[in-house]
Amino acid sequence: MPQDIDNSTNERLIIMDNAHAKLLQLVSKLVKTDAHDLNMATRLFEHITTTKGTVLVAHNKRATHLYFINSGFIRNYYLQDGLEVTSHINCPPGFITSFNSFINGTNSPEVVQCITDCDLLRITKKDLDTLYQECPNWGLTGRLIYEQALAYNEQRTKDIMTLTAKQRYLNLLAIHPDIIQHVPLQYIASFIGIKPESLSRIRKQIIS
Repeated sequence: MPQDIDNSTNERLIIMDNAHAKLLQLVSKLVKTDAHDLNMATRLFEHITTTKGTVLVAHNKRATHLYFINSGFIRNYYLQDGLEVTSHINCPPGFITSFNSFINGTNSPEVVQCITDCDLLRITKKDLDTLYQECPNWGLTGRLIYEQALAYNEQRTKDIMTLTAKQRYLNLLAIHPDIIQHVPLQYIASFIGIKPESLSRIRKQIIS
């Protein structure tokens, strides 16, 4: 049974020279950074590893960290009529948490869970606020990432309304071609808004 990361023995802090490399590369592509920006991020983002099934944010608990994915796959899901509905699948590199809970300090209506073993960085809300205050470039980075997330969610909503299930699946594979090797089909089916058996039929059509 999955355990909350704050209480789990799955978590271990490790020291690795390149642990922050992907994060710093991503930020450097978005804004001009200096040594202070990079050093602050390296100091405040904690490097951890987790195992498959680890719960990063539990249902009805507060999200205490924002996570950056170096490697691995993570999903957000909520329960509807006793069934798990996958609302988001995050592939590396990228940020994930229960965002409303993390920002507002409220309990999370969803679960954030590792689909695979993961290599992550994490930061608390207090440390993220410190990073924004002391490094204006990080504040700009946060705004740009937030705008990208809004655009992604808007496009995802439009795709669900206008594209066929097959088109949604093919779009997902075009963006993340390796997702099928790491994420169970039932999660992918839920994410694109169809039943697992429908996805199986679509995959058979594509293969044939």
